[in-house]
Amino acid sequence: MRNLITDVPGLAVGHATDLALASGVTVVLFDEPAVASVDVRGGGPGTRETDLLAPDETVGAIHALTLSGGSAFGLDAAGGVAAALAERGIGFPVGEARVPIVPGAVLFDLLNGGDKNWGRFPPYRDLGYAAANAAGLDFPLGTIGAGTGATTVDLKGGLGSASMLSPTGHMVGALVAVNACGATNFPGGAHFWAAPFEQDGEFGGLGLPNPLPPLPKRPALKGLPPGANTTIAIVATDAVLTKAQCKRLAVMAHDGYAHAIWPVHSPLDGDTIFAAATSKNPLADPIFDLALIGDTVVRTLARACARAVYEAVALPQPGTLPAWRDRWGHGP
Repeated sequence: MRNLITDVPGLAVGHATDLALASGVTVVLFDEPAVASVDVRGGGPGTRETDLLAPDETVGAIHALTLSGGSAFGLDAAGGVAAALAERGIGFPVGEARVPIVPGAVLFDLLNGGDKNWGRFPPYRDLGYAAANAAGLDFPLGTIGAGTGATTVDLKGGLGSASMLSPTGHMVGALVAVNACGATNFPGGAHFWAAPFEQDGEFGGLGLPNPLPPLPKRPALKGLPPGANTTIAIVATDAVLTKAQCKRLAVMAHDGYAHAIWPVHSPLDGDTIFAAATSKNPLADPIFDLALIGDTVVRTLARACARAVYEAVALPQPGTLPAWRDRWGHGP
C-alpha cells in the first residue's frame, strides 16, 4: 500500500503547483464514473456543482473532483479539468454531446505572499488542465497542488493523504488540503491532535503529550477575515454505494476533521468533504458495513490532516509561516 488515496482502486491524483503564485490545484480522476456526494460544515464555503451531488438529483455519477487554492478564482480549475477530460471523450452523455462532471471546492490563499497579479484571467483553469494531465497513482504530499499556499493558525498547512482497509474488507482513502483557521497541533507544541490514529510513525510518531496539557479557554485563531480559511477533502472507497450512502459517508467523515483540527467548522472556515465510491466491492450489509466504513474514513481523514502539516515545507516568500519540521526539528 502507498498510504495514499490511490490505494482505492479506480482513481488517480494529479497536482499542478506554482510556487511564485503560492497556490495550486489537485485533481482526482476516476477510471469509470463514480458515485459521489458532499457535505459542507464550514460557514464560508466555495464550491462548484455540489447541488447535483444531492441524492435526489438526476446525474448519478461524476468523472473527477477538484481541490484548488485561489478562493473564488480557483473555481476555474474545474473548467480546466473538464477540458482535459473532454479531449479524451469523457463526459455525461446528452445526445451526441459529452459533458464532464467535475465538482470542486476551493480554499483561500490570496494573502500568503504569493504573486497574485495575474492580469485579466487567473491561472487556475490552466493549472486544473495541467493537474488532470499529470494524474497518476503516486504523488507527493505537503506544499504541493491545492496545499501549496495553505496555512494553519501557526504553521504551514498543506496537502495530505492516507489509506486504510476497513474491517469489512473495503479500501478507504482520504485526500485533504488543510488551510484551517485553527491548529492541527496541541497549543504551543509539536504533538498532533490526530496522534491516537497514527500508523507507522507517518507524522513523526510523537504520540500524545504526557502529561496532557490543560487547554486554553480560548483557542488560537488565524487573524484573517471570515471565509479566509477552509479545509477541503475527498474521501473515497471501493465499496458499491448509492448517492445517499455517499452522503452519509461525507457526513461521518467530518469527524476526521474534528479529531485532527481545533477548532473546526467555524464561521471562519468553508470546511467541505466529498465522498466518492468506485463501486468495485459490494457491501454484505448496507447498514453495518457502511457504519464500519465510515469509522475507517474518520480515522483515515484525521491521519491525512496531520500528514498534510507534517509533510509541508515553508514557502519561499519572506515572512511566511514556518513548516512543522522547521519549528520542531523532527525529521521523518
